[in-house]
Amino acid sequence: MLDVQLLPFPELSTSRLRLRQLRDEDAAAIFSMRSDPEVMRHIGRPRASTLQDATDLIARMAKDTEANDCITWAITLHDSDTLIGTIGYYRLKKEHHRGEVGYMLAPAHWRQGIMGEALDAVVRCGFERIGFHSIEAITDPRNAASNRLLETHGFTREGLFKENFLWEGKFLDSAVWSRLAPMP
Repeated sequence: MLDVQLLPFPELSTSRLRLRQLRDEDAAAIFSMRSDPEVMRHIGRPRASTLQDATDLIARMAKDTEANDCITWAITLHDSDTLIGTIGYYRLKKEHHRGEVGYMLAPAHWRQGIMGEALDAVVRCGFERIGFHSIEAITDPRNAASNRLLETHGFTREGLFKENFLWEGKFLDSAVWSRLAPMP
């Protein structure tokens, strides 16, 4: 079993981005994304309806990080501390040395290569610091942008599960992507 130690929280940096721990002050930005129908279109989770929903989510993520069960980074630009997105490992399969990555980005920052930059940093951390053997991502197959992002950044689509996810009264498909750790 993989012994995961997520604290101290690993702050990551890329040429344009700083990935840091979520803070209570991020609640408004998270609420803005999680209540936006376009951002949430391919994410089978209830949209946030109050600022408290976002505050509760931040608290739950902090608790899960302390328990070494998940880790979520706030994505910020180097010249601003304002959260523009999130990325993290939401489901850890410690017995299989595998983690599931998920992400979201504010629409004003779409199509600028930001999520690709963040994904590369988080994947590197997953393999080098956390010790994953493989990283997976599960997408809505209709989410062309997310599927293209994963493929461009070294993920391979492993499979397509037909109607395996019930959301808002409809059975939806799931695409499963993975990336293996580089060989030593």
